[in-house]
Amino acid sequence: MLIKSETNFAGYFKDDEATQEVLPGDGWLRSGDLGQLDEDGFLTITDRKKDILVTAGGKNVAPQNLENALKMHPLVSQALVVGDRRPYVAALITLAEGAAPDQAEAEMQQVVDDVNRDLSRFEQIKRYTILPRDFTAEDGEVTPTLKLKRRVCQEHFAAEIEALYS
Repeated sequence: MLIKSETNFAGYFKDDEATQEVLPGDGWLRSGDLGQLDEDGFLTITDRKKDILVTAGGKNVAPQNLENALKMHPLVSQALVVGDRRPYVAALITLAEGAAPDQAEAEMQQVVDDVNRDLSRFEQIKRYTILPRDFTAEDGEVTPTLKLKRRVCQEHFAAEIEALYS
């Protein structure tokens, strides 16, 4: 998203490189957000540009939309969608507190199928795994506001991700 205003900030404190990235000198602030205007002219932020996955086939996928759809189900606590430079989209899913693992195994495919129902083929989650624990702030995997730290989660669960593509 590009923003031009007299109230744009002057830059990051003692970080010229980061400032140049968002304020390249043309008067526009590059926020890194992706958004959509509705018919009334209201802007809704839909994702972060750097969070977009580009599959091996060159298709752009917004992971947060899929993650949020998965988290709507009461069995799901957290979800991390992966697939950047990969042949298909996959997901790491954690269970809600108190969810029975046996029940979750039996129901999770239906949850994923429900999320996939109205998606384009390239956006659909092809494989998933249920993790043995939730993502935690103590392990540096979520922010204080419970947003996933993608890179950290992917490092911590690299073996599980690789297994989804083997």
